[in-house]
Amino acid sequence: MIMPTAEELHVTPVATPAAMQAERVPDPCIIVIFGASGDLTKRKLLPALYHLEQAGLLPDKISVVGVARRPLQDTFANDMKEGIIAGGGVDESDPKLAPFVGKIQYHAMNFDDPSGYDALNTLLGQIDQKNGTCGNRLFYLAVAPEYFSDIIKFLGQHGMSKPCEPTEGRTPWVRVIIEKPFGHDLESARALNDEVNKVFDEDQIFRIDHYLGKETVQNILVFRFANGIFENSWNRNYIDHVEITAAESIGIEGRGPFYETAGALRDVVQNHVMELLSFVAMEPPVSFEAAAVRAEKVKVWKAVSPIHPADTVRGQYGPGTVDGQHVVGYRQEDRVHPRSQTETYAALRLEIENWRWAGVPFYIRAGKRLAKRVTEITIQFKLPPLLLFKDHEGEAAEGIKPNLISMRIQPDEGISLRFGAKVPGAGMNISPVNMDFSYAEAFGKSSANGYERLLLDAMLGDATLFAHRDGVEATWALMTPILQAWAKDPVKDFPNYAAGTWGPPAADALLESENRKWRKL
Repeated sequence: MIMPTAEELHVTPVATPAAMQAERVPDPCIIVIFGASGDLTKRKLLPALYHLEQAGLLPDKISVVGVARRPLQDTFANDMKEGIIAGGGVDESDPKLAPFVGKIQYHAMNFDDPSGYDALNTLLGQIDQKNGTCGNRLFYLAVAPEYFSDIIKFLGQHGMSKPCEPTEGRTPWVRVIIEKPFGHDLESARALNDEVNKVFDEDQIFRIDHYLGKETVQNILVFRFANGIFENSWNRNYIDHVEITAAESIGIEGRGPFYETAGALRDVVQNHVMELLSFVAMEPPVSFEAAAVRAEKVKVWKAVSPIHPADTVRGQYGPGTVDGQHVVGYRQEDRVHPRSQTETYAALRLEIENWRWAGVPFYIRAGKRLAKRVTEITIQFKLPPLLLFKDHEGEAAEGIKPNLISMRIQPDEGISLRFGAKVPGAGMNISPVNMDFSYAEAFGKSSANGYERLLLDAMLGDATLFAHRDGVEATWALMTPILQAWAKDPVKDFPNYAAGTWGPPAADALLESENRKWRKL
């Protein structure tokens, strides 16, 4: 296969409007992280905040307060420093590091203890007076879902959910970021939305999905709407089908109790994959304001026809080999029921009933312990209506393959376009070739983890890349009937795929019944 290099294709980085725009620096504020003793804070959130500091995108007057139950007052800031160095690719001698670590504090409390919130409120007031953070608060709920309701309720009861009164030249703000999972079905998601909306207005709520912080996800919109050569053919007239794959080679990483209540459909498909689907399928918004983008995404989800259980496949991995190492099956993992019915793999076929996509199938798959780690979107186009190039038997020439656009979200982020080209020589031989764009080659490798953009947007009040309650409930409305159908019909052949493979045979049959195959990744 011919693989042109970036130089041969003249792919060169150029100054973009995003790179040239004025820096967006938020108002002075306090970032309060509930569940700060957890892995997310050390490995992702603090490194992301420090990357913003390095880029000059944080205000001088900013404070970070970690909140958790354990007494970590003496070690927390230094522990976060270690996380910034190890997880953020930061040099220990970076001159900005020590001043930034000096802005980190810790507050120990139980999340269901009212007195702890009184003490926290007092601490935040003291920081306001000392550092001039003006009453601006960003609360981040990096906690298990069972604590969401208590924390939200007590923030409201202790007067921390509403901003202070505006003063001359200043309009204080209070916002809350809530991690997934946001509910475990449609009913629970609605109930949680109602609880949160009793305390916070919808424009204060930022439901986070870290996938949307990835540059490659945001680039789907740029690829579609900034390039006329693609948008004109982005419809049922030219596209045969769409595949979305979210594959992981790792297992459940010691999270048995969590995964037993989640499974692949709840953990990945309802949020990450459905977000990718919306970016691929949405209509052009009237602007890139949050309300306009969210509205188009919701239209996509609401246009998806009810998914019949016959168009779904579930799997669970058994023992196998991953990267040359033998690994146990899901039922042998720590704190997993020996006869568990939890799916570690899910595949769906769905259709979007609107003018652009009617009749175009979307195939989705996500799973643990698959052959490799890769998240990719593949757009397969229809073959030309008249095949001019044929073999001696009158069949289509072997090298004629459907055109593909593949968008690699992770790893090796980039975009590939497959098309047919003549092989040099006397005959009319055709071979598929790829035109590849690599983020790393064009723009250099980045140590960003995706949370940088989302944290910055939340501080700025830009909710474009966050979920609205309408969107959360729309995706749960699609997934809940599948979950209910699966619960009524236990699987008799779990485990049904070996670790290190691409999932159960039934997932292949889902496409083969329509004379299609999953793209080899």
